[in-house]
Amino acid sequence: MSLDDTTLDLIRTTLPVVGGAIDRITPNFYRRMFTAHPELERDLFNRGNQKQGEQQKALAGAIAGYARLVTGDDPAQARPILSRIAHKHASLGITADQYAIVHRHLFDAIGEVLAEQLTDEIVAAWDALYWQMADELIEVENGLYADAGLTPGRVWRELVVRRRTQESADTVSFELAAADGSALPTYRPGQYVSVQVPMADGAQQIRQYSLVGVPGADTWQISVKVVPATWLADGTETDPGEVSNHLYRELFEGDTVRVSHPFGDLVLEDGDGPVLLVSAGIGCTPIIGMLHHLAATGTDRPVSVLHADRSPADHAHRAELQDLVARLPRAQMHRWYEDLGTRSAARVYRGRADLSRIEIPVESTVYLCGPQPFMADVRRGLIDRHLAPEAIRYEVFGPDSWLSAV
Repeated sequence: MSLDDTTLDLIRTTLPVVGGAIDRITPNFYRRMFTAHPELERDLFNRGNQKQGEQQKALAGAIAGYARLVTGDDPAQARPILSRIAHKHASLGITADQYAIVHRHLFDAIGEVLAEQLTDEIVAAWDALYWQMADELIEVENGLYADAGLTPGRVWRELVVRRRTQESADTVSFELAAADGSALPTYRPGQYVSVQVPMADGAQQIRQYSLVGVPGADTWQISVKVVPATWLADGTETDPGEVSNHLYRELFEGDTVRVSHPFGDLVLEDGDGPVLLVSAGIGCTPIIGMLHHLAATGTDRPVSVLHADRSPADHAHRAELQDLVARLPRAQMHRWYEDLGTRSAARVYRGRADLSRIEIPVESTVYLCGPQPFMADVRRGLIDRHLAPEAIRYEVFGPDSWLSAV
């Protein structure tokens, strides 16, 4: 399906109206959909993000961003957005029929919020846009399922915790294996799995975690960081990490856990050009997976690893990261700690990450993971240093409200 010029012109003209109202449309939409389908809120969507409004921001960013890109000079720029969304959907087991549910309640919400500003032609244009986006996502998702040898939506398997390791004061890693010892599907370095956890109230909540071990091994390894409640500037308290905290406190050797097939489009590409791996906090996990692959394959690519954290004690996988970098003949690492204590070491700095002092080849391919403000700052700094925007790849765990900004 391809939108004709008349439809594109109408979307382009009405984008400020629809986009400007989308923060009112999306809460209306979710209220409608969850009333009709409470199982979606209970077992599919992140309840913490719903309470904080983050999921609504992500939907707004995805729809408005897609509309902006497909009506712009280069519609192909929408493909990375669709790829990221499709991988996330596949890891959740989303199927084609669920797009009709979203469509029905979304357009009911649009009709209520913009009743006085809509015409039949405007509704038809945005309807066509929605189904173009949905059809493209369904095509990509079905391709991901087929490549994995899966029936659409049937992505889950029960695994056993073989080993639990404390990686820092608030982070643990879990080594997962099939109960019968059979081999697990391989994955590409940088990919993640979804983990589905039964909560005390009967909900089945899902979160994503990067695979940090060696691709091709007979086990999968994920790391989980405690997410405490925090106080916002307006005086409200955020919800703690419902799933991560449950896994940290309740999951031990011999326990079973429900895990999806690996997905994710932030993957280390083959080649011999320079690689820049940038992370902050628990964002180091996909980077660790990439470094394991580089070390296992004996690469001689130039590799720069940059990591920022609160302190050496808070730095999960710190020793593992140092060991992996040491195994690469052309690798170097720079670290920043807000609280460095009295330590002193080469390429270890006090304060926030400052890439201005680091030599970065302009032809580098960049892989980036961490808090969204951190990634946005790093991306701007790299573009200012003339790195190509398309060479800066990133991973977001949680609602991707950054989509409309990149």
